Amino acid sequence: MHDLGKMLLGLGLLLALVGAAILLASRLGLPLGRLPGDFSLKGKNVSFYFPLGTSILISVVLSAILYVLSRFRR
Repeated sequence: MHDLGKMLLGLGLLLALVGAAILLASRLGLPLGRLPGDFSLKGKNVSFYFPLGTSILISVVLSAILYVLSRFRR
């Protein structure tokens, strides 16, 4: 149970850091969520939003960060 507690605490801290980064990005004027490739469809009673461009950008940035971190571990 000790390891589970550490993992949950680590995930909580990671979520807090991601939330802070998103808030900081919005204050700096980065258009996350409004990039080209983000789909937004609005009907009379239904709206659908799929942030494909933002997801791809975040994936590329995280992949680059993890690649650099893995190079330092060797």
